[in-house]
Amino acid sequence: MPCPDCGAPVVAFTVPESLREYAPADDAVLCTRCLRTAPWTDDQPQPVSPDDAEFSAVDETFPSGRAGVAFALALGKLGSLALERSAIEALCETAEREGSDVWLALDRLSRAENLEPHFDIARRTEQLSSFR
Repeated sequence: MPCPDCGAPVVAFTVPESLREYAPADDAVLCTRCLRTAPWTDDQPQPVSPDDAEFSAVDETFPSGRAGVAFALALGKLGSLALERSAIEALCETAEREGSDVWLALDRLSRAENLEPHFDIARRTEQLSSFR
């Protein structure tokens, strides 16, 4: 099954226990077009472990592994910055600790032509920078 919101393909992954409070489910998906996260369902691709998570279907520059999982979960929350601020901050910090440059990843995604995010990447990046 594709993305429940826009119908695009999804990337499925298992969420590490340390991040499950921020995830829609223990196994989740990230849409390759709108960047929403959703719980994994049986008719979607099998979730892979956090260490093996590969998000190149979204963009070739997307972080992989645990950093990619944290970044994917953060992207899923960027549609509601006011309500999800603490979760977004925690997820971005985790992505950075795991080796991702969140600001560079956001910048690269903002230039990806195949995306139609559920949020304005440039605007959210600017707002996120004010958190620091």
